[in-house]
Amino acid sequence: MSAETCLALLLDAPLQSWGFASRFERRSTALHPTRSGVLGLVAAALGIDKHAPDEVAQLARFAGLQVTTVTLPRRTRRGEELPIRRLEDYHTVTGIRRASGKVDAEATVQTYRHYLLDARFGVLLEGQTDLLEEIAAALRNPRWGVWFGRKSCLPATPVLAAPPLPHEQAWKCLLGRVGYTGEEVLTQFDHVIETAAGAVEADMIDDAPIGYGRLVGERHAPRWIQRVSRSVESKSAPSPR
Repeated sequence: MSAETCLALLLDAPLQSWGFASRFERRSTALHPTRSGVLGLVAAALGIDKHAPDEVAQLARFAGLQVTTVTLPRRTRRGEELPIRRLEDYHTVTGIRRASGKVDAEATVQTYRHYLLDARFGVLLEGQTDLLEEIAAALRNPRWGVWFGRKSCLPATPVLAAPPLPHEQAWKCLLGRVGYTGEEVLTQFDHVIETAAGAVEADMIDDAPIGYGRLVGERHAPRWIQRVSRSVESKSAPSPR
């Protein structure tokens, strides 16, 4: 078994959408990347077919990966931090699936889809080096297109921020990609960590992928996370260069 290292990703795009409870007419987004969204991006880069009979087994390889997401605020030229904003996009959809499971080809419904604007995130994937090296190679030359939650959310910059490295080196590389000095620490940024079930201040969300090609309700398992706000003394985190 190979030693564990850390892979750094940069999720930077005009639009992002990270749904974990998006059903029916209103498709919301979380304020941070979901595990399902991040690993779905990885699966697309690797060319894992959601309709293939071995898809569940392929995704099971990712079960041991630890995912930490970090909000990396954008700033104006004056150094002022840009808040993350929401965009609601209005659609009409024809040919919907009813609660019975049948498709109604004549029915038309209104839907509302939410996106994040001015959002930028870092992701630290920690796990076995051989698996992370495989993921890094796929992100350099993805087999299928990668996007941030929806096909309209295309990356504005290469996703791979650093190859598999020790955690501190990967963190410094990620910070360097967005203009920080590399000396900043995680507590200076809002971030989301994975934690044990029932831990203090933990929330459970249904975003651990089992099989993207499975029936709705069977695609994900629960995951426990902790949303950590940057420390009070770090509210004015150093501006990127």
